[in-house]
Amino acid sequence: MPSVSSQGMATASVARPAAGATPSAGPTPAVLAAVLVTVIAWASAFVAIRGMKDSFEPGSLALGRLLVGGIALAAVLLARRTWVRPTPREWGLLVVCGVTWFAVYNVALNAAEQRIDAGTAAMLIAVGPVLIALLAGALLGEGFPRWLLIGAGIAFAGAVLIGAATTQGASTDVAGALLCLLAALTWAIGVMAQKPVLRRLPALQVTQMACTGGAIACLPFAGRLLQDARTAPAGAITALAYLGLVPTAVAFVTWAYALSRMDAGRLGVTTYLVPPLTVLMAWPVLGEVPPPLALAGGLLALAGVAITRRRR
Repeated sequence: MPSVSSQGMATASVARPAAGATPSAGPTPAVLAAVLVTVIAWASAFVAIRGMKDSFEPGSLALGRLLVGGIALAAVLLARRTWVRPTPREWGLLVVCGVTWFAVYNVALNAAEQRIDAGTAAMLIAVGPVLIALLAGALLGEGFPRWLLIGAGIAFAGAVLIGAATTQGASTDVAGALLCLLAALTWAIGVMAQKPVLRRLPALQVTQMACTGGAIACLPFAGRLLQDARTAPAGAITALAYLGLVPTAVAFVTWAYALSRMDAGRLGVTTYLVPPLTVLMAWPVLGEVPPPLALAGGLLALAGVAITRRRR
């Protein structure tokens, strides 16, 4: 890719907040808009993935989504002709982010949604923000406020209720719940790797490189992707393109943009809007409503996250 001049690199660095800096006045309207786009797009992804469960295998769906997103982002990068050379440490963090969050996360989530409904999957994945907040306190210096720990415990209790609701009467649901928890863990690990890189590199570049890394990690599924694409109906192909362009290319960039300007723990909490939005979308589109106990667990998880936002 083309290199920017030293002056352009300096300008790009100055335009972003200094390492560890967090705006004291709270998120700007642009950041809030980025968060809103992210949560709506990610909620729609749960519904789209569930709707494609009979057309694509988990690995092939992940690879197809990442290829579409990576190519779209690369086209934008080439058009903008902006590129900041990563340091060896940044390269390593980008590889970790791409393999864990973009590759393992997507494969695990796709496999989970072949076993459990979209709303319940979104609620189980919602344990991720708690893990992000805890890891950010330990690894990124964001601290461990008392209300963060109390809220985290309540949110984990909600996740347990959701798991109990989805595992009653079917062993495959156990596997689905465990796959969701794996996805939540790899999401948290990916964010921990992504946050330090965003202190110097642009959000668009970070997302494109991580997406490409995830696609490379999923290349073993290339043969299956070709087979699934030949037999998939036109609606499933369209949904795959949507997953790559909107929940991946657009939403991961808006997430990275917000993450470069907010604490990881605080931003992670906002994704608790995803489960209720997913339930609302899945009801009319897929005719799926999580069991009452799962809904109760989701409400408990949301209450726990609300408590983590308390300052005193």
